[in-house]
Amino acid sequence: MQPAETTPPGARGPSEEDDARWMARACELARRCPPSATAFSVGAVIAAGGEVVGEGWSRAEDPSDHAEEVALRQAGPAARGAVAYSSMEPCARRASRPEPCAHLLAAAGVARVAYALPEPGNFVAAPGGDAYLRRKGILVTVMPEFAAAAEAPNAHLL
Repeated sequence: MQPAETTPPGARGPSEEDDARWMARACELARRCPPSATAFSVGAVIAAGGEVVGEGWSRAEDPSDHAEEVALRQAGPAARGAVAYSSMEPCARRASRPEPCAHLLAAAGVARVAYALPEPGNFVAAPGGDAYLRRKGILVTVMPEFAAAAEAPNAHLL
């Protein structure tokens, strides 16, 4: 795993309090996921201009939905330049659809992605979305202080 992003807080957009609030929200959303034996429960929030412009959770609208893609659908063009918060590292590979979440976030033009828990290797082999996003020039922040909250709705898998 790459080290946490080191951009000074004033240069990256939202405050540390905003980061904590929106990551906590992403972890809350993960608890809404219908349990699955074959997929993680993840929550995601997209914030721009001090406001939430999209949020979602795994399996929110369709059994194959990932949290980030639901949040991106809600956010639409407002995702460009926004910060995406995900309870788990956005996927770089997936079985259910052709485009993994890291690719969708990059294509939407998000400026930064923050996540709480690296994606465990249960369903796909690494490397994960973190490395992909960094290669695309997107700032990545790891927030391990929220790892326990991100693990909770996935306890049956971990």
